[in-house]
Amino acid sequence: MSTHKGTIGVTTENIFPVIKKFLYSDHEIFLRELVSNAIDATQKLKTLSSFGEYKGDLGEMNVKVTVDAEAGTLTVSDHGIGMTAEDIDKYINQIAFSGAEEFLEKYKDNANAIIGHFGLGFYSAFMVAKKVEIRSLSYKDGAEAVKWECDGSPEYTMEPTVKQERGTDIILYIDDENKKFLQQSEIDSLLKKYCRFLPVPVVSGKEQEWKDGKMVDTDRDKVINNTEPTWTKKPASLTDEDYRNFYHELYPGQEDPLFWIHLNVDYPFNLTGILFFPKIKNNFEITKNRIQLYCNQVYVTDSVEGVVPEFMMLLQGVIDSPDIPLNVSRSYLQSDSAVKKISGYITKKVASRLEEIFKNDRSDFEKKWDDIRIFIQYGMLTDEKFCEAAMKFVLLKDTEGKYFTLDEYRTLIEAGQTDKDGNVVYLYATDPVAQYSYIKTATDRGYDVLLMDGQLDSHFIGLLESKLEKSRFVRVDSDVIDNLIPSADKKAVDMSSDKRAMLSSLFRSQLPKIEKAEFIVSFEALSPEANPVLITQSEYMRRMKEMAAMQPGMSFYGELPDSYNLIVNTEQPTIKKIIEAADSEVMPKIVPLNAAINESDEKIAEIRKAAKDGKPGEDEENQIKHLEETATHNRNESEKEIAAYAATQPLVKQTIDLALLANGLLKGSELSDFIARSVKLL
Repeated sequence: MSTHKGTIGVTTENIFPVIKKFLYSDHEIFLRELVSNAIDATQKLKTLSSFGEYKGDLGEMNVKVTVDAEAGTLTVSDHGIGMTAEDIDKYINQIAFSGAEEFLEKYKDNANAIIGHFGLGFYSAFMVAKKVEIRSLSYKDGAEAVKWECDGSPEYTMEPTVKQERGTDIILYIDDENKKFLQQSEIDSLLKKYCRFLPVPVVSGKEQEWKDGKMVDTDRDKVINNTEPTWTKKPASLTDEDYRNFYHELYPGQEDPLFWIHLNVDYPFNLTGILFFPKIKNNFEITKNRIQLYCNQVYVTDSVEGVVPEFMMLLQGVIDSPDIPLNVSRSYLQSDSAVKKISGYITKKVASRLEEIFKNDRSDFEKKWDDIRIFIQYGMLTDEKFCEAAMKFVLLKDTEGKYFTLDEYRTLIEAGQTDKDGNVVYLYATDPVAQYSYIKTATDRGYDVLLMDGQLDSHFIGLLESKLEKSRFVRVDSDVIDNLIPSADKKAVDMSSDKRAMLSSLFRSQLPKIEKAEFIVSFEALSPEANPVLITQSEYMRRMKEMAAMQPGMSFYGELPDSYNLIVNTEQPTIKKIIEAADSEVMPKIVPLNAAINESDEKIAEIRKAAKDGKPGEDEENQIKHLEETATHNRNESEKEIAAYAATQPLVKQTIDLALLANGLLKGSELSDFIARSVKLL
């Protein structure tokens, strides 16, 4: 052939595939494309040889990446099929064609290892190079070596050249803005990122050894990739140690994984890979970039949000599928039907594997439960299909450290923990130390208490309540024991409204001022052996505040004060003594005040009733104002009388402080006063 010049054939028909191909976020991707093409050419020759269409000696079948900082070049060389001038004209000059597609069609049953679309990715070289040369010698008998050269414009030159060995050299003259790609360390880093598991050896530089106080090159080529990664092998041929070693190859320095799932499917799509369950700490966070996506052993991305369900971001490992193209956008992943099928398959496979582990070795599954609980709960909360499958193996753990499936636990508690409305009540604690007294009271009653201390448990409880028929979850400190699982024969408190109001003021007056906390005083006829005063927290409001902490949109609840119930046990001997004394000392003083308040309220009601059209005139409004002021004054006097009396009764303050202490709410000077008072009372 003679030297000739030409224009690269970019037409309206083929410009869009080119644009799609070059929407790269990083210039570094060029190296992946060029090495992938070199691997592709090598695999093609192996395929031709296996079919008897190439009868020559294959020789050394590797890909070499060479940095020459002095010359300013980076070269990617292979010993594959090479190209003739006609091949270059067809596959390089006419961008619309794709050599791999044509080759795959011819050898579609035996060419699974062909990577990408040969030819198109080549042009990524111009993102970092001011000039690119191709030197190639085809495997075909009598072929003439050819040199192609282009400076990034549509013009190129092509001429005969001398090349002794079959294959192709791509020589990049790196431009001034990308000189970092002339550093051996930078190239090695990129090769390890994108090419560490390619199926053909990739050589880059020389092995080094320590000599005379420094690292020096040896004469041994440095192969940077593992050509047979663990996920490409048959599971039956692998040991647990093989899987662990591969995990540490992917994630050096981490603890051993809990267990793993080997993916291997060839219909209705091709998918291989290994997903590992790492030890997940309780500081819950979805960590991106834990799962790596490959296409025929070529690294694609570690942003796999569209390929695996969100909850699987907690896993680590590798997914390899030729059905996902090398260059993908997030919107493509989210909309592609093949990707959706892959995502669904992975979900099903993970659920199936977890159920298999649970059934085959339940004791081991229980030992690992605390580490995998957050993953399973997150999956159930975010993926309906996974939730449906996980209902069979999700575990509940009680405060005694025993584990139960949902069915097992319901069977355990149904007889003794069903309320008067037929709802099975699941009692739970979130802090076995802080809530010890409440747990003990419940277990002494014969109830079982679950431990729900995970970061997702407030959401998970809501999910279970929606899935389990006639069920309620109630925190063990959210009410007194008789109210947690209400029965029809509950004993009522026999007390007049005046007496109830007086005693409410009596106890409320001795409550300390606690920031962002408010108390509602109520009375219950509990067991005489129960505590004199108990403090509980509203189940609904507490749940709202817990969820608000994890969901910014619920910040309104997070700003509300903590609401506590101060429950006075009217059957407890000390409380009976307090009530009797107050009845004798305080009631005579406040009865006249209460009567005056009631009289004022009745007169106000009469004035409003007598007013025309329900609108009092000016004189009536003045009367109402005077009566309201009188009533307010009498209420204040009543409160003062009660507070003054309560201040002289150390038992009132003592019973309150005992309840506060049991809930971790007694601090600072109030705690110091409690200790001093306790000594005096002794």
